[in-house]
Amino acid sequence: MNKQISIIPDVQGSLDKRQIAIDKVGIKDIKYPVRVKDRTGREQHTIANFNMYVNLPHNFKGTHMSRFVEILNEHEYEITVETFKQMLSEMTRRLEARSGHIEMTFTYFVRKSAPVSGVKSLLDYQVTFIGEVFEQHPIITVKVVVPVTSLCPCSKKIAKYGAHNQRSHVTVTAKTNGFLWIEDLIDLVEQEASCQLYGLLKRPDEKHVTEYAYDNPKFVEDIVRDIAAKLNKDPRVANYVVESENFESIHNHSAYAMIRNDKIPEETQ
Repeated sequence: MNKQISIIPDVQGSLDKRQIAIDKVGIKDIKYPVRVKDRTGREQHTIANFNMYVNLPHNFKGTHMSRFVEILNEHEYEITVETFKQMLSEMTRRLEARSGHIEMTFTYFVRKSAPVSGVKSLLDYQVTFIGEVFEQHPIITVKVVVPVTSLCPCSKKIAKYGAHNQRSHVTVTAKTNGFLWIEDLIDLVEQEASCQLYGLLKRPDEKHVTEYAYDNPKFVEDIVRDIAAKLNKDPRVANYVVESENFESIHNHSAYAMIRNDKIPEETQ
């Protein structure tokens, strides 16, 4: 049986004469169970969606797609934040590539207490780890999508009764210069919104969050500027992109703003 396997031709490893290298080749949209440690020291078991790519030199016909899946299977439930960087290096080594790219997107939960009643509930966030390695130099980027409430300052100023508000998605994509909990980024964003969201609210809580948002009106421009100001002061963040999309309640379109800041040039990281 082993002799038969050994004589099966390796078509992917055969010579390609077109002299055209490929920047990224691999597998996309494969789901796998992972464990992620949260700030409380506990581990969350969730399902991640992976994209895994390597470069392919001009002289090879193809890459070995099965090896990407083998790497996931060998780690099984041991894929954590701590082992993400090692998995990235292992992928480039196993596939004999100079560069590699892994995206791992998963749902992350934070247990929150309502502001008045204190009732506890879970709120979900979308998190992505993006790993890139070139010549054995890995760079890890964390991307967090945080849902918040925003209330329009203009509406509050001109309206006799109330003000229109909307649910907003704030996205922070940060390359770190030190260890940073996912919750640290979530907290930073929620503190700069008109109001944060909760999974469960009682009537006293609903009154509180409505009035809190009314007392903290913010345009989409205000949200990204206030978050950027906090990120600028955080030495753990090397560079970042902060975006806010406000799903308008009085329009059939969204308001959007984005700030990018390379605090530390990539070549010095």
